[in-house]
Amino acid sequence: MRSVLPALLLLSVVLVACRPQEVRAPDAYPLAGAVSGRWGDSPRLRLALVGTGIPGAVKNDSAIGQNLVSSGLNSWEFGFDLPAPGVFNVAGVYQVVAFDDANNNARYDLGETVARNRKWLVVSPADANIPEVTLPELLGGGEVLPAMRVRSGWNVYDQSRPLGNANPAPFTTLSSYDLSR
Repeated sequence: MRSVLPALLLLSVVLVACRPQEVRAPDAYPLAGAVSGRWGDSPRLRLALVGTGIPGAVKNDSAIGQNLVSSGLNSWEFGFDLPAPGVFNVAGVYQVVAFDDANNNARYDLGETVARNRKWLVVSPADANIPEVTLPELLGGGEVLPAMRVRSGWNVYDQSRPLGNANPAPFTTLSSYDLSR
């Protein structure tokens, strides 16, 4: 009996870990907003977290929990699960983008129709000064984010506002991350 108990416990842990993620209303996710713009007939819209660690590791992940719901003609509401800040051992700059998954491979590929904004999600394992970052081609290429001070966890840097005490700002939930094309 004793030898069966650890196996049953391990099996139950595996089954719980493999269960499908719960789909929630868009505003119940840590990151939420609207997607707008013309996408053509029957787009296969998905969301992806794209960005780069400092230094160097490019991330392009659309397998993160998400919900994208039509809210009318050429408009959608979305929710997106950001990875817990603790999974990052280096700082990084990212954006969540909406894209038309034209080849249906569930991954954002260069050349697919995309919507983004001017807000960058900066994650850091600790309060830190982040150096200037030149973004890879996948993320717009040649765009430079200035050096900035961030808090531990997720921060939002809005390029349409001056860099300062409130920009970038730390957050645990952000409901105004709108994307347009």
